[in-house]
Amino acid sequence: MKFSLLSRPISLPLAALAATVALGAPQAGAQNFFDILFGGGNRAPRQQQGEFPPAPVQKKRAPVAAAKISAPSYYTYKTDAMVTVDFAKLIAGTQSVSLEPSLAGTAFREALAGLDAFDLVAEKDIAKGLLDYYTANPDFIWVTGQTANSRAEDAIRTLSDAASHGLMPADYAVSVPPAAYALDDTVGRMKTLIRFEMAMSARVLRYVHDAQGGRIDPNRISGYYDFAAKPLDMAGVLKSLSQSNDARSLLEAFHPQNPEYKALRVELEALKASEENDIVVDAKLLLKPGETSPELPKLLHLIARDLDDEMGGEFGETLARLGNSETYSPELVPVIQAVQKRAGLKADGVVGPRTVATLAGTSKADRLDKVVVALEQLRWLPSDLGSPRVFINQPAYTASYIDGGTEKLKMRTVIGKTTNQTSFFQDEIEQVDYNPYWGVPQSIIVNEMLPRLRNDPSYLDRAGYEVTDSRGQRIPSSAINWGQYGSKVPYSVRQAPSEANALGELKILFPNKHAIYMHDTPQKALFDRDSRAFSHGCIRLADPRGMAAAVLGTDVDHIAAKLKQGHSFEKVTRKIPVYVAYFTAWPDLDGKVEYFGDVYDRDAKMKDAMIRTDAARAPSI
Repeated sequence: MKFSLLSRPISLPLAALAATVALGAPQAGAQNFFDILFGGGNRAPRQQQGEFPPAPVQKKRAPVAAAKISAPSYYTYKTDAMVTVDFAKLIAGTQSVSLEPSLAGTAFREALAGLDAFDLVAEKDIAKGLLDYYTANPDFIWVTGQTANSRAEDAIRTLSDAASHGLMPADYAVSVPPAAYALDDTVGRMKTLIRFEMAMSARVLRYVHDAQGGRIDPNRISGYYDFAAKPLDMAGVLKSLSQSNDARSLLEAFHPQNPEYKALRVELEALKASEENDIVVDAKLLLKPGETSPELPKLLHLIARDLDDEMGGEFGETLARLGNSETYSPELVPVIQAVQKRAGLKADGVVGPRTVATLAGTSKADRLDKVVVALEQLRWLPSDLGSPRVFINQPAYTASYIDGGTEKLKMRTVIGKTTNQTSFFQDEIEQVDYNPYWGVPQSIIVNEMLPRLRNDPSYLDRAGYEVTDSRGQRIPSSAINWGQYGSKVPYSVRQAPSEANALGELKILFPNKHAIYMHDTPQKALFDRDSRAFSHGCIRLADPRGMAAAVLGTDVDHIAAKLKQGHSFEKVTRKIPVYVAYFTAWPDLDGKVEYFGDVYDRDAKMKDAMIRTDAARAPSI
């Protein structure tokens, strides 16, 4: 499980620690921080004699250097390998296949010689699918007689419309043979047609691959991405197309079919037709009272332009007098606070990305990029997202329970810090734990607890943590020579259920290799912030009882009753997919697309992967 020790107010009153964090106090060093948590106040009672079995005698070992467990990293994106299709294998393969004359395309076999010295470049799996299909089915799909057929025309129209899906039409471009040709040059004509046939099938297979699973492999971007590959029977796709009279519908069916994808496509077309914002403000602007920025007059102009009667009467004179000021003076603070309050933001008077987005929106170029990225990412998910489902959108800091096309529940969340990012993956909810134990992850033990334990080995005992060895035997923390361990600590540490437990009163599990789940938190004040990236990766819920009731198909009274009974768990009996997602552009259930800040700067990594993919594919066009 990933969770921030910043949310474990054990030795301070809960309200005091929450206030400290909420006020943005400077982060203490590891020693001072643990002094705050464990060094005084209401400590857990000392262990009574006989509570632990005799501690094993540890061999004396030399101290080892302090170590760290690293978070997942971002990679230099590696594109699919491109190969030249080996048509010699196709020619040899078709010649060795014995088929009835009526089933084997005679014209096709005769035209195969035209593939000699034809350098068609494609992805490895596409090249293999191409050869597999035509070896077993030596006949044209896209050619009838001496011309490209209507099936080819339908497919080409579909490929050329790739931009409406946020794809690159150039990736699927094919030169269509001219209708006119010399009647006495049959050999030359068949050479042109057989090359068109192969190029057409290669680009159609690329289109289908991209439509179904995306042109970017998310797992090559970072260890924070975790998606299973979507299998695709390349030869089977060509077989279906050879038998279809509606190639366009067949190809379009490979795209996601959910309403969210359709809404993003509509947004993409609307953006292309729209004009750029007339005032563009730096989306990453951070301006506090007393500071200066050339971006401030732009914001003040936007506020003045949209003044209603109430705000005009109160702030009109101030804006008229200071509208061109680059200094954020005390007189302007109430103006910004009023705008923030009206927009539902925290009225702190600090101009940050959320305030800028509210006033200036996002530039057209940025919105286009976000929608294209969102369309690509949706291809990684199932075409049918499922119902009911839980959808967590990290940039929006929200979690929703959706059933039957209705958002039955929506709440604020806290997600991972930029140094402990929440991963992007999908899973299935399995159970709800009441009054849970918190099993401290090895990364937190090594990175955050071990430095303190080297100098103060008993502090886990004082704080009420349980330490066990590989056999599950309880051991006093004070009996362990913590200095002999680096990045591998052979002990488990867990925090017993309590009001101070880092997980609060319940957690909702969907077991995954990232040890991420949804849970309660005693640190409620963080939900009032606009930007809420504070955890070690897990999802903290503003209304955990509501979410637990939703996934269990019950009500909050049932959850309250279970909580009174102490530590227990309850299995989820329905199939409920959960998406721990990352979309900076996402439509609500009415189809209105909202835009969010890129808290982890992942869109830039996506754009880089797309550019690299375009470059790798360019020589094959």
